[in-house]
Amino acid sequence: MELSELKLVSASNIIRLRTEAHLTQAELGAKLNYSDKTISKWERGEAIPDAYVLTQIAALFDVSVDYLLSSHDKWEAPIEEDEQMKKPRYSEWKIILLAVISVWTGFLTAFVALWIFGIIWWEIFLVALPASIVVLTVLLSVFRRRRYLSWCISALVFSILLLIFAVIPDMRWWQLLILTIPAELIVFLSFHLRENG
Repeated sequence: MELSELKLVSASNIIRLRTEAHLTQAELGAKLNYSDKTISKWERGEAIPDAYVLTQIAALFDVSVDYLLSSHDKWEAPIEEDEQMKKPRYSEWKIILLAVISVWTGFLTAFVALWIFGIIWWEIFLVALPASIVVLTVLLSVFRRRRYLSWCISALVFSILLLIFAVIPDMRWWQLLILTIPAELIVFLSFHLRENG
């Protein structure tokens, strides 16, 4: 078997074993201490792993080195991983912004509907504030943007206290401040419970 044919045979076998194991080129590269570009080169038949790496690959997939170098089927040019991953990608920040704007649009619609019936209730926007912050917090958690969560929870606590201040007619601003300080301290300390070091 010529070297060029051996490269294609090993490429085909590596592709099949990797895809059957549901590994990306990057994941296989990490297991072998090689870059995904090197794995891609092997899978395109441009290079062949050295003997030591072939034994590592064989051990990883529980096959023999002979299996890696023997033809089992007709080789087909590999589909580039970028082509395989051409699923639509969405901007997480745009999704978050769209969700928050949708909440505000819903409350604005409710405000206008009430206004049509002669009821002007501007406090509805004070309800929209914590509602939008809740949506923001949930989406930040879903998208694993945890560094912003303490700010969101802090804003949520403040917006709820602001809503209480607006709804209770005789409440003074300093009473709001007395409630806000310990509530914000609780939020701050709960996000900093873990010791560093």
